[in-house]
Amino acid sequence: MAMHASDLGHALFKVLETGDPALAAEVVHDEFHNREAAVSPPACRIPGPAGVLASSAWMRYAFDDLRLPVTDIVTSDSQAWVRLRMRGRHTGAFVLFNAQGVDQVVPPTGREIDFEQIHVLDLRDGKVVRHEAVRDDITMLGQLGVFPPGPAAGLRMLSWRVTGRAAKAAAEVTTRAAEAAAALPRDTTV
Repeated sequence: MAMHASDLGHALFKVLETGDPALAAEVVHDEFHNREAAVSPPACRIPGPAGVLASSAWMRYAFDDLRLPVTDIVTSDSQAWVRLRMRGRHTGAFVLFNAQGVDQVVPPTGREIDFEQIHVLDLRDGKVVRHEAVRDDITMLGQLGVFPPGPAAGLRMLSWRVTGRAAKAAAEVTTRAAEAAAALPRDTTV
């Protein structure tokens, strides 16, 4: 049974909250591309549901009780524009990547995050085939206490790098993302 465009928008963010492989297979197209995956572990760049499951593992590694409540959706036959809030508690390292590997590791702060995002989803064959976002990352980094950069946050990040904790966290989240991607059954037809 095909889902309405607004249902697909809600379902995609439910996959990110939960890491549900069956729901991912139901709502994510095999050719899915996430334009935002450049700052994520490599497994998040895998096309299709596997990449979405990897993204879920990456975000849930950093943020306990991750919630993505949708506040508004506007749809057409081929797109859904989703406005939502990202909420959770920063209890794990938040690891950002770039083309060369690990870019930045924000050690856990225990702080709550709650900020707005807008996502554009392209739809094809009753599934989500492409994702891009406009996020208020500056607000999130401010809520984590790392922007504007201050001496205490800088010292914590440096300490994590020097002691190897940053590299260990990056390796762990990379492994978790890859395991989440591999957990998807190879036949994703529903």
